[in-house]
Amino acid sequence: MLFLDDAKMKNFTSCFKEKDFLRFFFNRLRVNKTNRYESEFPFISLCGRERNFVRCDDTPLVFTEHLIKDDKEVLSYAHSGQVLTLPYEPHKLHMDPRNGRVYHPTTPQVGGIGLVRSKLAIELSQHFEFPAGEASPTHFQWNGERLKLENEWVSNTQRFPMNEECI
Repeated sequence: MLFLDDAKMKNFTSCFKEKDFLRFFFNRLRVNKTNRYESEFPFISLCGRERNFVRCDDTPLVFTEHLIKDDKEVLSYAHSGQVLTLPYEPHKLHMDPRNGRVYHPTTPQVGGIGLVRSKLAIELSQHFEFPAGEASPTHFQWNGERLKLENEWVSNTQRFPMNEECI
């Protein structure tokens, strides 16, 4: 969810929900390379001359819904329904053994990695295969296929320090 930084109450009623605004904001979201506030705000969304400096607890994109659109599977992010989506690549799901969170690839301009919302991650996790004694899954069952998980993409992503509360 997207909030103003000084919002006292951070819940669904106080977040930005207007889908056209979310599309505008997230389509302009980038890694902050302005040499201004980079450590405090690792992302920026430009709006004309206005600069919206952005920080997050983990990743700037959080996949909130799984959708099937025009015979193509997509993941939706930012509670936007079909307004903001990326192609779903089930063979590239990654479960971090340190925190149990599930991640999916995103675009390079936002670091290349997005968090899968807990509710969706729990739904997807029933399809993971864990070898005996391993903390990370190696395969994923999807649409009748057994997919080998390809997690090499994670090492090519730009990670940002997480808030200690999230670990």
